[in-house]
Amino acid sequence: MLSKLVIENYALIDHLEMDFSAGFSVITGETGAGKSILLGALSLILGNRGDASVLMDTSRKCIVEGTFTIHGYHLEELFRVHELDYDDMVILRREILQNGKSRAFINDTPVNLAFMKDLGDHLVNIHSQFSVITLNDADFQLAVLDNYSDNLQVIQNYRDEFSRYVKLKKEVEDLVKRENLAHKEKDYHQFLWDELEAAKLREDEQETAEKRLDVLSHAEEIKTGLVHSLGILSLDERNILDQLSGIANVANSLSRFHDSLREISERLRSNQIDLRDIASGIEKIEQDVDFDPVEIQNLTARLDLIYHLEKKHGVRDIHGLLALRGELSSRLLEATSMEERIASMKVETGKIHESLLKDAEKMSKNRRKVIPELEDKIRQTLVKLGMEDARIKIELSRLEELTPDGLDEVAFLFSANKGIGLSEISRIASGGELSRLMLSIKSLISQKNLLPTIIFDEIDMGVSGEIAGKVGEILKKMGESMQVIAITHLPQIAGKGQLHYWVFKSTENGTARTQLKKLDQKERVLEIAKMLSNEKISDSAIKTAKELMGK
Repeated sequence: MLSKLVIENYALIDHLEMDFSAGFSVITGETGAGKSILLGALSLILGNRGDASVLMDTSRKCIVEGTFTIHGYHLEELFRVHELDYDDMVILRREILQNGKSRAFINDTPVNLAFMKDLGDHLVNIHSQFSVITLNDADFQLAVLDNYSDNLQVIQNYRDEFSRYVKLKKEVEDLVKRENLAHKEKDYHQFLWDELEAAKLREDEQETAEKRLDVLSHAEEIKTGLVHSLGILSLDERNILDQLSGIANVANSLSRFHDSLREISERLRSNQIDLRDIASGIEKIEQDVDFDPVEIQNLTARLDLIYHLEKKHGVRDIHGLLALRGELSSRLLEATSMEERIASMKVETGKIHESLLKDAEKMSKNRRKVIPELEDKIRQTLVKLGMEDARIKIELSRLEELTPDGLDEVAFLFSANKGIGLSEISRIASGGELSRLMLSIKSLISQKNLLPTIIFDEIDMGVSGEIAGKVGEILKKMGESMQVIAITHLPQIAGKGQLHYWVFKSTENGTARTQLKKLDQKERVLEIAKMLSNEKISDSAIKTAKELMGK
């Protein structure tokens, strides 16, 4: 419930701070004193939009802050979803800056306006003379039925599951589209993969083949050069190895005369060994190199295939072809896995659908079960409010497809007068009849203890006298299970309040200001007497005021 309200720099309010209590409270005041301004300020912390036009003093920001006690209203999950710490007391604050921008806070944590509105919808319901238009709204009518039938937990679970169902169905649809596209490309991708797989490509194969083909293509030139080199080294009559051997022998024989020649002789012997190894290597290479037209043909064909595949797929080397083969393999595997995933998701979707159907049937059963009682209690309340001939009928029809509300569509049919057939509520002309019907409905909902606070803004429109007193009794009764605040101009309703607040306008330094005062018992008597007798308060008015207050 709303326990404290602080308003600064809003419209005609410079600074206002007021505590509120449980039960039934009334707010009275002269027309134009600023009762609607209070609701406008309160609506800011309930998530409504605001701009710089609300600033009384444009040099400073507007602040509206409300303190609420929320224990027992099952809002823990809402806080968890929005990653906020839950506490039984919550402070909602809204700031409107001089540039028109606004900031919203919950327990001093910045939040977006959507969350503030979501939380506000769970804390306060403001019922104005214009809100009766919601009576003809199918969503509101179904919400009334669900509130009264204790369907809220079932429908909350259903909606969570329905949201998951819709999301999963969308995922399946998207996956099926991807699968269809993949199937269209699958044959082509399979052909490309088969072609690359058949090629039996190997890492570094291209470089090796190119080098081998280069050797074979120049085999005659290579053999001729190697044979010539081998002759110079070891085969000719005056080959290098024989001459080195002779030089080494001379150096060795002369080394007894000069020590350095022994070292030279050893180095020449070492060079002989190296040159013999070189000659042996040249001879081996020369023997291995043979012109082989079959191998040349095979290598040429192999490289032509590789070059063709590289050009076809726009890659630079065999590594690109191998990477492409892996990518095609992944796509083909994905196409196959998508089929399995779709099948699995369809099974899961089917199970959720079955569960939703069961919950929808349960919700429908609960709704149908309470319709007779709800119709009867609304009618009884309307009779108390002076509508003896009023009739209401709640029709529930079945839908073909599941919706976020189940399988039901509801329609409230109403007739205020005898001899007039039942019809949609929107066709009712009388605002007073609409107000009394809405009050009847909300009074029944309040008994379920579903909402902490409800504020009625001139719910007494179109009623007076004894009926006004009945309205006051209903509001007082509602106050036993929730916080009820009524802005009223009728003394019969004001007299039923447990607490009484008076809105008045004062002038300071030539500027009109709206102020709010909590009245004590004596002040209450005078205010209600004033409402009864206009400006001049008579003794009979005071007596009647005390009677209305039960004094």
